[in-house]
This record gives sequence, C-alpha cells and structure tokens, in this order.
Amino acid sequence: MTYKVLVLDPVSEDGISELINHPNYQVDINTGLTEDEIIKIVYDYHAVIVRSQTKITERIIQHARSLRVVARAGVGVDNIDIDAATKLGVIVINAPDGNTISATEHTMAMMLSLARDIPEAHKELSEGVWNRSAHKGIELYGKTLGIIGLGKIGFGVARRAQVFGMKIVAFDPYLSDEKAKESEIEKMEVDEISKVADFVTVHTPLTPQTKGIVGEAFFENCKPNLRLINVARGGIIDEADLLTALKEDKIGGAALDVFEEEPPTEMELLSHPNVVVTPHLGASTIEAQEKVAVSISGEIIQILENNTIIHAVNAPRISENISKELKPYINISSHMGSVGIQLMNQPPNEIRLKYHGDIAVDDTSMLTRSFIASLLSPHFGESVNIINALYFLQEQDVTYKVEKKGKTKGYNNYLEVELSNNEENLVLGASVLDGYGERIVKVDDYQVDIKPTRHILIINHMDRPGVIGDMGVILGKHAVNIASMQLGRSNEGGAALLSLSLDSAVSEEALEDLKNIDGFKNVRQVDLQL
Repeated sequence: MTYKVLVLDPVSEDGISELINHPNYQVDINTGLTEDEIIKIVYDYHAVIVRSQTKITERIIQHARSLRVVARAGVGVDNIDIDAATKLGVIVINAPDGNTISATEHTMAMMLSLARDIPEAHKELSEGVWNRSAHKGIELYGKTLGIIGLGKIGFGVARRAQVFGMKIVAFDPYLSDEKAKESEIEKMEVDEISKVADFVTVHTPLTPQTKGIVGEAFFENCKPNLRLINVARGGIIDEADLLTALKEDKIGGAALDVFEEEPPTEMELLSHPNVVVTPHLGASTIEAQEKVAVSISGEIIQILENNTIIHAVNAPRISENISKELKPYINISSHMGSVGIQLMNQPPNEIRLKYHGDIAVDDTSMLTRSFIASLLSPHFGESVNIINALYFLQEQDVTYKVEKKGKTKGYNNYLEVELSNNEENLVLGASVLDGYGERIVKVDDYQVDIKPTRHILIINHMDRPGVIGDMGVILGKHAVNIASMQLGRSNEGGAALLSLSLDSAVSEEALEDLKNIDGFKNVRQVDLQL
C-alpha cells in the first residue's frame, strides 16, 4: 500500500528524508495554502505535516476522509483542532523533545542580552552613536535565578546558569526534595521566588493554573532590579501587569520571545527601552527543525504501518476490544484523578491503584492511564493524555503501583486509589452502580455517595448540632444552591465529612465565610469537566 503525506508548512527536507525515500510513501510539499485550497486536495491523504503557520480546522479534518495522522513539527498544537481530530479518530502528534536545547540556549541568550543591554547598544552603534557610558550592564555571576517550571528546558537552563555561577531557586509542583538537593536547587513557592530572585524565567505549559502566574501580585513583592524571561508560552506572564510594572519602575526589564497574541500588537510593551523581544524564535535553529522533522517522520511510519504511538497529544478512540463492563469505569477513573489532585495541597509522589472484582480480570491499563492523565492535567494541560500519561508521571519521579484483587464486600466492581506525599495521604474509592451510574463511595475513612457533578464541595468538620444550618445560611447568602448532600462521620460528635453537589461554583468570599464556621476544618472546592 502507498501512503500519501501532505506537507503544508516549510520543514527540513533532510529531516523528512525517511518519508521521502520510503518506497511505501508519496510525499507532496504544498505550502502557503488557504483553508479552501487545502480542502480541495486533502481528501485522500493519510498524514498531514504542519508547523505553526497552517491551521488544521474542523472543516479540513472533516474533508480528509483518509486522514489518520496530523503531525506538528514542533511542540505547540494550538493551530490544530484537537477536539475535531479526536472525534473523528485522527491522531495528533508532535515532537516535544526536538527543540529542548534550542529553547534552553535561546533563554540564556535572552538573559545575557537583557543583562548587558546588547540590543539597544547594537542599535545605537549601528546608527553611528558611540554611547558607551549609557550601557552599564550587570553580571550573572552571584545572582539568583528563579525558574518557574522544571521540565527538561527548565533543568537545562538551571544547569547552564549554574555554570555562570548563579544560585538557582525554583518552583515546580513535582520537584522532589531529593531531586532538588541532588541538583543544588532550592525549592520555593512562586511568591517566595518573587522576593529573592534577580532573574526569573518561566518554563511551564499555559494552563488555567499557570496563566498570569507572574502578574500584579508577583510584581508587588519583587526586587526593583528583577529581570524576566519568557521563552515558553505567551500568557504565563500577564503582559498588562508587566507593562505597568515597567512603567512604574517596579522591575528592571524583560526579555520576551512569546506573547499572548501573536504577532503581538501591544507596541508600548514591545518598544519599551527595558524590554528585549524576538519573534518566537525559541525553536528556530537548523538543528531543532531537523530534529522535529526526523521525529515526526519516524512516528508517522510507525503509526500507519505498526499502529505504534509515542507522542500523541490526543486520545485515540477506545479500542473495541475493551470489554463493555470496563468502559463505564474509564469515566469514573478520570473523574477520580481530577477529584484527587484538587483535594490535595501538593501533588502526590506515590500512587497506589487497586482494582477489585470482575474488572480486575480485564486489562485495566486504560483505567490507570485515564486516572493519571486527569491527575496531571492541571499542571500539564493538553500536553498530557492517556497515551503519554505514564511517560509524564515517570518524568516527575512519581511512582505508581497497581494491585488487583477479588470482589470486595458490597460491590461487584470497585476501584480505590491512595495518593500520598511527604505531608498528605488521600484515599478515594469508586464504583459504577447498576441503574445509578458513577459514584465516589469513599473519601479517606468516610463512606460517601458522591455522584460526579460540575461543582462539588468537600468539608471536613466536627459533628455538632447546627453546623449544617450555619453552612446553609452562608451558601444561601451567596446564592449557591445545593443539589444534593451527603454526610459521613466516625461517631456522634466526632470528626465528619460533608460532600455537596452544587448548581454553581462557590466564590472565594463564600469559601472564606465557610472556613470561619465553628468546627469546619478543611473546605475544598472541586470542579469537574463533564
């Protein structure tokens, strides 16, 4: 069989030579096309390769009747409609490791340019102005570098900065004490980094948790000479707050390679004398472009010929060989992962999954992957899925163990997970009940009956008369309606757990009011994507 591959953006032809020279592949390079032009020709292609210029829309995917793979020659997949691809069974792949060195080196280049005022000095001298006294820079040696996000690029920057004699402080929810000590890195929270760092560089995905993580509150506490670097994703640093901080001399400068909107339109930020900018060049090296092309070429062949997937960023359709009995547990596994990570203050460093009953006889890897993908999602966003969840877990030095046992009392099938770190331990149990659907039936030592809904409130408290009424008054005051409520307790007047399904989210103000109720010890809100 001959497979047809359409290349829609400029990529390294040396990098895709494996495809070009393969006897089973026809490779057509056709760049600069509009959506309508692509639709006219895409119908019989098995794979499409893009970089960042071409948008792969739902319309294109719908017209590509033979399409099995969309390959992004790079990391980000913002230009690909992931939901449409998943819905139609099209696998989306990228090359997450190909630009690691290039992005790391570009971060160091931006840091040095910012420290020594190189762009402005170059501009003046190229215009014939010798203004040596105006460009007094600072050394990296002896300075403190704060790194937010210690993945491969973050660690690469840390190692290089240490060679320059910099002290490294870092925030990453999955950075273990052992790994930090071994790497001579001091763990800190983001607000702590703001107070001590001379330079700060960000290397996280853009997720709801990381969007604007460097913003007004950060700038209120930072050193007045702080210099910021962003070669990761636009939006991690709040650009409006950054501009205000620059104008009010709250920070010393910023070096930006990525922006909230690209191409950027906020010229006041771009033209600020203390800002260094480049047009998203983090991965723009000859070596990086060849590496990502080589990576996706090899994987396209593996997917089309061997059905082997390594770097998928979406979940392929569930295989038909998964038993009907197991399928309902995929959803509850995913919901347990989301509930678990939201109930913990810090991510776990150890996971124990237990399967009981008939499901324990089946291949439960899909359940395990679904749980872990949801657990990691708040910190890694769309980059983690059931295909690469275990890989991500390994990268974060989190251990997991799966146990399978016979039926447990009261349930034909039962799933339990225990999450632990150095300070916390959380146990969740779940089942799928005939006629009632998914249920979380255990939280720590408490028996509960929680149907996964959009908004859930979990409250640890001391059992006393009137406590439920106090809570109801506060929720009513804040116009929050209770859909259902469950109470689990150890004994009369002792420790108890309330679980509530709500019609809307609880505001921060309402949460603070609830925490002030006498006897309430821990009030946690859980939001599920259903």
